[in-house]
Amino acid sequence: MTLLDYELPSELIAQRPVEPRDASRLLVYRRNSATIEHLVFSDLPGLVADALVVVHDSRVVPGRLRLRRASGGAVEVLLVEALAGKGLWEALVRPARRLRAGEQLGPIELVESLGDGRWLVRLVGEPDGEVPLPPYIREPLEDPERYQTVYARDPGSAAAPTAGLHLTPGMLVNLDPIRITLHVGLDTFRPVAGSRLEEHVLHGERYTVDSSAWARIANARRLLAVGTTTVRVLETVVRTGELSGRTTLFVTPGFTFRRVDALLTNFHLPRSTLLALVMAFVGVEEAWRIYRVAVDERYRFYSFGDAMVVL
Repeated sequence: MTLLDYELPSELIAQRPVEPRDASRLLVYRRNSATIEHLVFSDLPGLVADALVVVHDSRVVPGRLRLRRASGGAVEVLLVEALAGKGLWEALVRPARRLRAGEQLGPIELVESLGDGRWLVRLVGEPDGEVPLPPYIREPLEDPERYQTVYARDPGSAAAPTAGLHLTPGMLVNLDPIRITLHVGLDTFRPVAGSRLEEHVLHGERYTVDSSAWARIANARRLLAVGTTTVRVLETVVRTGELSGRTTLFVTPGFTFRRVDALLTNFHLPRSTLLALVMAFVGVEEAWRIYRVAVDERYRFYSFGDAMVVL
C-alpha cells in the first residue's frame, strides 16, 4: 500500500504531551495558495475566527484490563465498545490462543469469539482499568487526564480524539465550539490491511448529533472540524440526514466534502484511514509535501504530537 506508506524517524514519535496543551506547534496549510506556515497552537483562534468549530466530546474508557487466567497465564483485554445487553462489550483479547467461551478472567467473562482476537465479553461493574495508550507510546502517562480532551464528557471511546488534546479551557471560550459525539472504536486505529483502499471495510462507530447543534452546523457559512473522526460524522449526517446511528463512511482520495471547510488534525500513522482522509482533503501530492515538511522541520508525530490545520 505505497499510497499510505511513509518513513518517519522514530525520534519524532511523541512519547509525552507538551505542557501547556496549547504550546504544541501548529503547521498551517492554506489550500487556496498551497502555502505552509509554522505557528504555535495558541494561534489557532485568530486563524479560524470566521468559522464555526465542531468538536466531539466522547471520553476514553479506562478499558485496558491486565488479567490472569485460572492457570496463571496473563491476558490483556481492551474494551472497545459497549453493546446492548447488561455488561456486554466488544473487546480485543490477547493472546487469543486457547481461550474458550465461558472462561472467567477476573471481572470479565468470555462470551463468544468474533474472530481476529475480537470477543464478545461480559463485564461485571464499570470499566476500571488503564487508559489504553497506543502501542507506540512506551512511556507511562503520569496523568491519565492528558489522554482526554478537556471537554470530554460521554464515556465510550477506545482511543482519544487527538486533535482535541491541544485545546485548553481558555481556547474553548474563544472558539465556542459545537459539540457532537462519536465513540472512537476499532475503525479509527485499525490499519488498512489490503493492497487496495476500496477493499478495506469499516465496521462502524456510534455517533449522536443534537438537532439544535445540527441546525447551526448545516447553516454555518464556514466550518472547522476538530479531528478526522468529527469529519466522518459531519459528512455522514449531511448525506443521510440521520442524527444518530453508526457511521461506516470511509473517506479516501476523490471524496467530495459537502460540509467540512477546514480541518484540524494531528500527523497520522502510515496505512491508516485517518491519513487517507487527510489525503482526500488536501490532495495526495500536497499531503506528502506537508508530511515531508513536517519531518524536515522536526514536528512531533501521532497522538501526543503537534497539530496541523488545513484552511
